[in-house]
Amino acid sequence: RREREMSLSCYSTSLLLFCVQQEDTDHNYYTSKTYGPTDPMSKDLWVNVDQMDKDKVKIHGILSNTHRQAARVNLSFDFPFYGHFLRDLTVATGGFIYTGDVVHRMLTATQYIAPLMANFDPSVSRNSTVIYFDNGTALVVQWDHVHLQDNYNLGSFTFQATLHSDGRIVFAYKEIPMEVAQISSVNHPVKVGLSDAFVVVHRIQQIPNVRRRTIYEYHRVELTKTKITNSTAVEMMPLPTCLQFTSCDSCISSQINFNCSWCHLLRRCSSGFDRHRQDWVDNSCPDETKDKSCDIISTTQLDPFITTLVAKTTGQSRSRGETTTARASSSTSRPPTSVPTEGKTTNICPKADNSNQCLDAAERKDTHPLHTGLILGILVVLLIMAAAVLVTVYIYHHPTSAASLFFIERRPSRWPAMKFRRGSGHPSYAEVEPVGQEKEGFIESEQC
Repeated sequence: RREREMSLSCYSTSLLLFCVQQEDTDHNYYTSKTYGPTDPMSKDLWVNVDQMDKDKVKIHGILSNTHRQAARVNLSFDFPFYGHFLRDLTVATGGFIYTGDVVHRMLTATQYIAPLMANFDPSVSRNSTVIYFDNGTALVVQWDHVHLQDNYNLGSFTFQATLHSDGRIVFAYKEIPMEVAQISSVNHPVKVGLSDAFVVVHRIQQIPNVRRRTIYEYHRVELTKTKITNSTAVEMMPLPTCLQFTSCDSCISSQINFNCSWCHLLRRCSSGFDRHRQDWVDNSCPDETKDKSCDIISTTQLDPFITTLVAKTTGQSRSRGETTTARASSSTSRPPTSVPTEGKTTNICPKADNSNQCLDAAERKDTHPLHTGLILGILVVLLIMAAAVLVTVYIYHHPTSAASLFFIERRPSRWPAMKFRRGSGHPSYAEVEPVGQEKEGFIESEQC
């Protein structure tokens, strides 16, 4: 595995922990090229939505009239992003596209495509709109005449992001009334570039049945803000990743920027750093890929199966041999009515006793403890239910007692709540903070 030095800064919400790397500007996943105002490519890369099919051009009504909103947009094609194929994205009013599956209140942290992320507020002007267009091979999202909420007088910004089905990403800028580096990031992050992360779910030991998601940003592309002016464009081309290899041989023999490894259990090629990181670790793929040999790993995987098969065959042969011996001895003499088998204790009845009576007695001995345990269990449950009813009645009639105050302070309305929603094909949730906590966040829109 290719080791990279990177520093992490982590910050958390109630059930989300973000770890974001600092100053990672290497282009291992993408190569970028910037075109200036005088370069003809700048004009060629700008998509004029006015000339597109009007039936396919959509002005999002909610995003065009609100602040800090995000809405899901379905794609008509598979868009490769960091080697992963995406079918739906989340467009935000803040000048970026969120690419993660889990929709939370801190969309600006990571997993984004940001032509110009800033504190844009389309609601402050009637001319501000958020437009998107999908022609089957590319998605164009345009923030048209949007203003900064905390600096409206500077003028409007017009820019767009185009996502092509081959993974190519284009940022095009038409109107940039000020230097991007001078935009204030006090009320909203200011970013230009790409980011991706993997999500790991941890159990919280103190709270049963509650899990915490940790989002690790494993790569970021940061573009130079000083080069973004009027009539400029940036084109980013995807580089090969380990995820594109579908066999063990092609995976371990690949000659790309990553040290690819093959996991036989998942039948997946990876560098260990992608969105499937948790599956990679949970299935012990890092240990399996140390040998770097397809044949050795395959043989190792077959060993448990062969060992189990031999054990079963030996056990069957042994039991058959014992049965044959028992039958042979029964034909010559009168042994006990039952023969002990390996790993099992059997009661033997005297010869003179009736075998049916012996079996009935054995069954009664086995079932008697079972019935007793069942009756005791039912009694315990009834006692618990009766105690719960009595406590409830007592609390209801004595609201100022210590027990009542104890449960009132821990009532569910004081717990951090999680609202689950069904998105377009992927489950998503919006995090709700306890009362009194303020933070930067986005709300997912359900309608267009």
